[in-house]
Amino acid sequence: MAEKFDFEKYWLNKFSNCLDEVAGEEVRKDVMTGSEKLSDASSREEVINWSNQAMERLSSLVNEEKQIDIMTGCACNYSKSQLQEIREKYEQTKDINVAHRMLQQQFESLLKNTLKLNEDLIKTIIKKGCSTAGVKEGNVILATKIPKSAYIKQYFETTDPDEKRAIYCHCPRVRDALKSSIEDLPEIYCYCGAGFFKGIWEEILQKSVKVKVLESVMKGDEVCKIAIYLPLDA
Repeated sequence: MAEKFDFEKYWLNKFSNCLDEVAGEEVRKDVMTGSEKLSDASSREEVINWSNQAMERLSSLVNEEKQIDIMTGCACNYSKSQLQEIREKYEQTKDINVAHRMLQQQFESLLKNTLKLNEDLIKTIIKKGCSTAGVKEGNVILATKIPKSAYIKQYFETTDPDEKRAIYCHCPRVRDALKSSIEDLPEIYCYCGAGFFKGIWEEILQKSVKVKVLESVMKGDEVCKIAIYLPLDA
């Protein structure tokens, strides 16, 4: 029987590898201290407390640029196979607007054909600006994350701002922290989520892009909004 997927171990392995790659072995050892026994079976309080301490150690050992490089590298990745057609079209046309429209169409297809959401809810999501593609303003894309798919309907039905924040994020650590009285995670942790968008555009453009967290449910905002800065020569 295949071993059950353990999100905590999977993410910690990615985090460890990113630390090694960006900051080196000594920093990795210091930051990862105490993570050896963490798994999905660990208490949420133990995992979140360790994550807070790890972020504190990270911020004391490397500058902000390296912190962002490390955390964005830990992101869950958009399927490269789903981006292949968009990437090829961009290579042919060198037109970011074409690539952006194709990504938006793919997102709307996800809502309708994969998540099976009704038309009214799809219109609400798009009107709110939630999208993988985001809103393009010159060479900057402002992307508002869609709520966690399992909670999309609940998110748009509830009027309780605390409930909205608690079910919004795709990261189980963030959801658990917001659902409990456990200490909130620092903003730098949210660059893991920003890395999702960074990865999309770096795959399409085959060039490095910068990202910035503008809003975050962890800071008390209703949504998470990311700015993606496209290269001027793209």
